[in-house]
Amino acid sequence: MIRVLLFLLGVSQLGLAVHAEHLDSIGVTLLRTVTTNVDGTGVRVAQPEAGAPTFEVNPANSLVQQPASLFTYISNNVATNYFPNTLGLESGHADDVASNFYGLPGGIATNVAHVDNYDANYFIQITVTVPFPGITNYTAFLPSSNIDDSVVNQSFIFSSPPVTLQQAVDYAYDNYAARYNTLFVSGAGNGGPVSPPATCYNGLGVGDYGGGSSVGPTPDNGRAKPDITAPESYSSFSTPEVSGAAALLMQAGLRGDGGGNTNPATDIRTVKALLLNGAIKPADWTNNPPSPLDTRYGAGVLDVFNSYEQLAGGKHGYIVSNAVSTNSPHPPTGASGTISVLSGWDFNTNSSSSTTDGINHYYFDVTNGLNNAAFTATATLVWNRQFSHTNINNLDLFLYDAESSNLVAASTSMVDNVEHVWVPQLPQGRYDLQVLKHGGPNPVSISESYALAWEFFSTSLTVASSDTNVVLAWPVYPDGFVVETTTNLAPPIVWSAPGATPTVTNNQNQVTLDTANTSQFFRLQRP
Repeated sequence: MIRVLLFLLGVSQLGLAVHAEHLDSIGVTLLRTVTTNVDGTGVRVAQPEAGAPTFEVNPANSLVQQPASLFTYISNNVATNYFPNTLGLESGHADDVASNFYGLPGGIATNVAHVDNYDANYFIQITVTVPFPGITNYTAFLPSSNIDDSVVNQSFIFSSPPVTLQQAVDYAYDNYAARYNTLFVSGAGNGGPVSPPATCYNGLGVGDYGGGSSVGPTPDNGRAKPDITAPESYSSFSTPEVSGAAALLMQAGLRGDGGGNTNPATDIRTVKALLLNGAIKPADWTNNPPSPLDTRYGAGVLDVFNSYEQLAGGKHGYIVSNAVSTNSPHPPTGASGTISVLSGWDFNTNSSSSTTDGINHYYFDVTNGLNNAAFTATATLVWNRQFSHTNINNLDLFLYDAESSNLVAASTSMVDNVEHVWVPQLPQGRYDLQVLKHGGPNPVSISESYALAWEFFSTSLTVASSDTNVVLAWPVYPDGFVVETTTNLAPPIVWSAPGATPTVTNNQNQVTLDTANTSQFFRLQRP
């Protein structure tokens, strides 16, 4: 065995005030305001840490403050439920990761059922063979049986690996994830290209928003990684924010917040699709088609409240399915059925053949009854690299205007197992969101299971006056909007935040301002 793991370097003992602001910005505070006890209850998680023998979380650390009974420490096939112990030593890095993940008081999933704290060099092991001079083969090994942890946070990377090592690591993680429905959430790195294990197909690669995070695409075949970002200065600490959010969604799915059928609600494909689809786009977000995501931000910046609201919108199946000859046009079918919600998800299958492509059609009537209202549409499609396969099935995502049959947007990567469309300023109308599975002579399988999340929204600001005060209100969902004000609409317009903190009442944000007899103009703005 060889050891090739490296810490994702970061500061120790994160500031509580700074992290509290992060809980606001990633939707955790709002989620706690409008829901009850979404805190990771019942979800088992794992935290492998590099740097052995210094890999262990200290339950009594001021940023962790969890009972010692919550933890199992595992290294070299030996486990203990005590701290301190003879297996390893406390890691400040591990404590900081834990504080963002499940620690008290500043963590996200503060009531997880159990934490398996692994020595990462035991959790993931590598063998090296040199069959011929100049040829090096790598094989990666994860635990041989199900560790029964739904979310695994990995705030470490492989340091400057050759592509063949990256592919071996990806293969090991993808097989395990597909077999045991385990979501691996891995830091992308702090500069340079995205490193494994964040490069695996079936997991989530996480960058830090505002830091010097590694960027995509992947070195092997140009896939879109990272998948998502969170607001930290190092990806070691943005990663547990996403892991904590995943644990919240899994708990919510298990208790039926996404509907009575809890198995698809807690599938890693559904959780991944919801997290990506709920992310907020930075102002400079862009992708380079056919790549579905931004090479810096992935789908955007984590917002678990948005993801939760899409989960709560419920599972809704496609309206109609049809087949066309391989690579033929696939306009809307003219079906009359309509998905009843503009924010929701599905877990379903699509099939093709050697001569046909299969298309599942999701029809939406996108309107709010207001003249000239424009919508924003976001949809995310996720499927797995299947167990023991090196290739993936080829699925695409299309958005058509159902009345004109004009194509509005498409995501058609041939190498990614994520497709993602984002359309701001979408006119009201009837739309056909299509999941297409390509046919042809050599598919991985005839049928493929997938998760799909969607959101169509139009947000408006209402203004009411009382004496010298003005009351501004807008819906809490979708999250991520702030009020800005100006006193003059003549160019150059200078917008600024009014400085008042919104309160939440009846699923509405409200801000009361003293206008002081000054003319003011207001707008809602996302970053």
